[in-house]
Amino acid sequence: MDINKWKSVAVKKETHTMLTALCTMKERNPARMISKLVNDYVEFQAKKARKNVDSFKKELLQKSNGSK
Repeated sequence: MDINKWKSVAVKKETHTMLTALCTMKERNPARMISKLVNDYVEFQAKKARKNVDSFKKELLQKSNGSK
C-alpha cells in the first residue's frame, strides 16, 4: 500500500460500530463515509469563516504540509 496516498487511524470501538452502522444505512464503505464527513465539515467551516471552500481546503493542506 502506498503510504503517501493512504493512512490508517485508530478510533474507539464504539465509534467504529457507529461508523459501520451509518455505512450500512447509506450504502457506503467506511473510507467513503469518512471522506464525506470530513468534506462536509470542511464546507461547514469554510462557510462559517466566510471563505471559498476550495481556498479553505488549500489553506488546510498548506498548514498540514508546513507542520512536518
